This record gives sequence, C-alpha cells and structure tokens, in this order.
Amino acid sequence: MACRGSVLMERYELGRFLGQGTFAKVYYARNLVTGESVAIKVIDKDKVLRVGLMDQIKREISVMRLVRHPNILHLYEVMATKTKIYFVLELAKGGELFNKVAKGKLKPDVAWKYFQQLINAVDFCHSRGVYHRDLKPENLLLDEDENLKISDFGLSALAESKHQDGLLHTICGTPAYVAPEVINRKGYDGAKADIWSCGVILYVMLAGYLPFHDSNLMEMYRKIGKAQFKCPNWFPPEVRRLLSRMLDPNPATRITMAKIREHSWFKKGPSSSKSTKPNGESKDIASSDVETTHTHSPSENINTATTEDNKQEGARLSNLNAFDIISFSPGFDLSRLFEEPCVKKETRFTSWKPAAVIISKLEDLAKRLKLKLSKRDAGLLRFEGMKEGKKGVVAIDAEIFEVTSSLHLVELKKSNGDTLEYQKILNDGLRPGLQDIVWAWQSDPQQQLLEQPHEQQPHPENQQQQPTEQQAEPVMQQHLLQQEQLP
Repeated sequence: MACRGSVLMERYELGRFLGQGTFAKVYYARNLVTGESVAIKVIDKDKVLRVGLMDQIKREISVMRLVRHPNILHLYEVMATKTKIYFVLELAKGGELFNKVAKGKLKPDVAWKYFQQLINAVDFCHSRGVYHRDLKPENLLLDEDENLKISDFGLSALAESKHQDGLLHTICGTPAYVAPEVINRKGYDGAKADIWSCGVILYVMLAGYLPFHDSNLMEMYRKIGKAQFKCPNWFPPEVRRLLSRMLDPNPATRITMAKIREHSWFKKGPSSSKSTKPNGESKDIASSDVETTHTHSPSENINTATTEDNKQEGARLSNLNAFDIISFSPGFDLSRLFEEPCVKKETRFTSWKPAAVIISKLEDLAKRLKLKLSKRDAGLLRFEGMKEGKKGVVAIDAEIFEVTSSLHLVELKKSNGDTLEYQKILNDGLRPGLQDIVWAWQSDPQQQLLEQPHEQQPHPENQQQQPTEQQAEPVMQQHLLQQEQLP
C-alpha cells in the first residue's frame, strides 16, 4: 500500500504525496540503499484493466526505456504486485513548466534555454522512432537545476505504429497544442505534429498565453486550422519567423527539426536580438497588430475563408476541421489562471459518436437522474428536475453542434434554477455518465487526455476494431445540431 512512511518492496521509503491522476498517485520516495530521492508513480492495476489501458502502460514503459536523454524524465525501474504497478522515476523537484507559465511570460533567455532542451529531447525521440504526441507545459518538468525534462509518454507512438501509408492515424493530444492535421482522417506525420506542439509551447513561454484562443470555441478551431495568430510586439523578428515556420498548417512545408537547429535564434538565443520594438521590425515581419495567416492547398481540407467571412456566414460547420479537444488537459485556456475563479454555468465536450447515439445517451441519463425532457427543438434538448430547488426547478439545455460529419461538439448549460444544484447534477451525474462517449471536456484545462480512457480510442474510420466501450453511467444533455449555425 502507498502510505506515507511505509517501505515499498524493502527498497523505497515512501514519503509525501505529490499529486494524482485518474489511475495513478505520485509520491516522493527515498532509495534505502543509495539514499537517492525519487518519485514513485503508483498505478491502480484494477482500474487500468477495467478501462483497457494496460497496453498503454506497457507502451509507456517500453518507450521510456528506449529514450534515455538528459532532458527526458528517467525511468529507473518498474515493479508490480497483484493490485499495483509502480514506476520509479527521476524526481523533478522544480515541478511543471506549466506552473511557471501560469504566472506570466518567461524571460527570453529562460524560454530559449527550455526551448533548446525541448527540441534536443524531442529530436532524440524522433531519432529513436518515438513520437510523443502530447507535448505541452504540463508534461514538461523541471529538475532542481531548472533543466527541462519531458514526461508522460502514455500517448506516444513508435515508428512501427505507422500504417502502410507511413502515417499515424490515432487521434490524440491536448486541444490547443495539437496540430491541425492530427484530426484529419488521412493520417499525419508524428514528427511534424510534435514540431507544431513545440511551436505552441515556445509561443506560450514567450507570451504567457496561448496563440490560438477565442471565447467562441468554433472560432478558435478556425484560427488553429488557418494558423491565424498574433505575435506580441516584444517577440523578436527571428522568433516570429521561426514560429511562422513551426506553426505552418501544412505539414508538408512545416519546418523540420534539422532546420530548427540551424535557425539563428535557436543557435544564438535572445542575445542576438534584444529589445525588438514594433517600429524597428523588418518589413517582411508582420507587426503585433496583424494576424499571421497561412494559405494552403485544397488537399489539406482546411477552411481558408477570412475571419470576417466566417463571422458573416455564421460558420459552416461542415467545413470546420474540428480540433475538438480540450481538457485539459491542461492546456486549453491559460487565461483562466489569471482571472478570478467563478462557477461556470456551461461546459462543453467533443465526441466522435453519431448525434443519434449522443441524444439517446442524454435521454437515457435524464431518466436515471429523474429529469424530464421538456423541450426538443432543432438541435436543442431541455431537461428539468422533478422538484423545486432553492431558486426554482433546475433546467439544463443541451445543444449539439456538428464540427465535421463525424465529430460533434456538445454544450451543456444551466437555463434555470440554482447554479450549485446544477453543478451537482453535472459533476455527480452527467460527467461520469457521459465518459464513454466523450473525447475531451473543454472545462478541464488541467486534465490530461491520458487520464481519459475514451480519448485513447482512434477515430472509428481509422481503426477497424475499437476497444469495447465501458458502460456509461447516467448521461444528460442534448440534441443534434444545426449544421449551418453556431450558437
């Protein structure tokens, strides 16, 4: 048992609790032989087996043993009992890079140091045929000397995972850090997808916020699809040029690792381009007030209409390359870290399930939660409680939007009643009940996709045999969408 002060396998003395995910807890520990401090990740074997993640655990072990690098978290050994799996890992005393970025942008020289270490480590992984596929500040740890360590290879892929077309097809990652082509059903190059994620991370470190963000989720998806972003005025011209190459929506023309290493800013750092001002920029570099937008060929299947046109047309859902992801995983919306916390009245999730399946789940869940269907109208379902609450009867609207022909965005929103009563229904009934049809929750910026088993599943068109779905518990929410309109 993982208890503070207990001795594991007569080799490690477990200490303070460091953190946890859905299937694992992490503890500080000390090697009784060497006295070395380590981190021990304790995985509940029964939970992992129930959701079918044992193959993922095995893959993570094999990958971490394959990629030994100064900037990759070291896996010392793996132990197991009948009920637990133990990863003995290098202790990263500096915590997550995310915690630093959450406080604001990093100093240019610090960001440059981390970026160099990130690129060196990712390039090493690629040389060993390993593609991380979930690079983000939450998975980048720091040791006591402030050196970066890549962690969490649970969603990584090996070269042998490629299909006959030489591409990867499993859709995974974390919302704001995933490359546009990852959700494109034609497959993607794992190395190019990792490079895109590294570009987003570089932007976040230097700016203190995400390059692609909008209060309208669908608008944000369009910006990602077109690589439409603004560089703050303190970004040096060299950094702007590098980012425009890394965040190229066309993977065929996106910069390679070799070219990144040859880039002047990567080699020389911020000392070669100090205090750049907007009016001192080269003519070929867009000012901070101008959005960087890439053009691409029709074969990329990315919406190239201007933002203004999209607003006027009300968003043609059938043309959107849905980037639906969210979670949090951590990295969806860093702006929330700088604002006062508040109780949200709505939440969103994405799903690869057909609209009919989503509706059926919602109606079935409503019955289990003793909610009645009071309205069903063109993409909108409304459920109401049977009893009066503190502020009347709780009513929840569920609306489904089609992002692509196979991807749906579902929004759940309180339309009446007490907010805390709504939150209880949402957290205790709806969210656990919907888990087997959810790809990612928007409202969980800190939750990793690794912690959501249903998100490991490849798109049904990309894999003939999908893992058996876990039985869903109550599910409450919506109806199918208007393909021509956004909310």
